[in-house]
Amino acid sequence: MSRWSAELRHEAVASGIVAQISGTTLWRWLSQDALRPWHHRTWIFPRDPQFARKAGGVLELYQRRWKGAALGSRDYVLCTDEKTSIQARRRKHRSLPPAPRRPIYVEHKYVRAGALAYLAAWDVHRAKLFGRCERKNGIAAFERLVAQVMGQEPYRSAARVFLIADNGSSHRGRRAAARLRAKWPNIVLVHTPIHASWLNQIEVYFSIVQRKLLTSSDFADLSALKRGLIAFQRRYQQSAKPFKWTFTRRDLHVLLVKLRSHNAAPHRKIRPRNTSP
Repeated sequence: MSRWSAELRHEAVASGIVAQISGTTLWRWLSQDALRPWHHRTWIFPRDPQFARKAGGVLELYQRRWKGAALGSRDYVLCTDEKTSIQARRRKHRSLPPAPRRPIYVEHKYVRAGALAYLAAWDVHRAKLFGRCERKNGIAAFERLVAQVMGQEPYRSAARVFLIADNGSSHRGRRAAARLRAKWPNIVLVHTPIHASWLNQIEVYFSIVQRKLLTSSDFADLSALKRGLIAFQRRYQQSAKPFKWTFTRRDLHVLLVKLRSHNAAPHRKIRPRNTSP
């Protein structure tokens, strides 16, 4: 069972472990053995044949290097992506603000009032944030975000603007790179490996938006949702600092060696870690 429920008690009795058991006792057993069957972690092996090269390039840019050379003072690194299908959820009853010893009360049921795409770009080293809401994502919407960035200094007259993006349809492959260069010759589009969104720092910001704004959201319509997203963006920008990115190219090498060892011995038994002092 992957979730805590009364079925765990029934299974303990049906399998003959006990004649009867209370939920409290079962909870104590799980706690003593440090078992958390209601927790889970997902994983995926790299499937991009150029994973090491692409990931290494992104990690170098975070350390202000590109192809082995240090970036210049007029080089900038931005991460970008789209957060799609953000629902405007109008709660059936008005949310109540927090009070002493009481959290915010949010009605569980809601009416869908449409959805928006939130496109954002994050200057990795300057902690500068750009964002806009669109009714749908696509090439045109993405290029409007890029124009929003490139229409400002210092990016407009920069030597190079490295734009880190995933392989979404709005900015996939060499055609996307050529399309951007035709409009903004100083842009260098850098793709993350497939299934490696964790390498894109804009995803860190999106996770903050999700936790602090959207999880318990109550927006009457799309206009209210847009105002909420842009207001949050402005407030976050006031105190924004560069993310403390600690995963380096050396860590990437260690990870890939570990993954190759798993692939080389797919049937090897996994021995439990020694937890003794």
